[in-house]
Amino acid sequence: MGRGRGRTSGRAGRDVAALLLRTAIGGTMIAHGVKHGRSLKGTAGWFGSIGFRQPELQAKASAVVEIGSGAALIAGVGTPLAAASVVGTMAVAARSVHVPNGFFITAEGWEYVTNLAAASVALAAIGPGRFSVDRALGVDRKLKGPAAAAVAAGVGLAGAAAQLGMFWRKP
Repeated sequence: MGRGRGRTSGRAGRDVAALLLRTAIGGTMIAHGVKHGRSLKGTAGWFGSIGFRQPELQAKASAVVEIGSGAALIAGVGTPLAAASVVGTMAVAARSVHVPNGFFITAEGWEYVTNLAAASVALAAIGPGRFSVDRALGVDRKLKGPAAAAVAAGVGLAGAAAQLGMFWRKP
């Protein structure tokens, strides 16, 4: 196998990996957002019970952000910012619900939300890949690698801190 062919194969592998990550994370986020959106009253009640002020606003915002970030990830548009939305959403979920329950998801722990957030940061680092709107527009070359990962993690965690600081009090 020649040098050029190996690079092409590696690039194709990253493109497929990015597409798989975008689809898995994005699909998961859309499913959660649709679930919240179908039962806004129930979701708002739940948000209120876990210490969120303005629970109706939180329920609507949650549905919109989850569906929007999921759709953006699947399309590969604004990938570092869409990944940041996932990181922020998962950080809020971790702090407000999951951390007190330990690590494992079987006990409602933080295992699942941390893995979604970490996968989102990894996706930002590897980029959206060839099969994406970002690539079609040429914007995937502007923010990539460690800088894109830092944006996804930093903006996501800053957004989570702001939301928790403004709207959440430990019950």
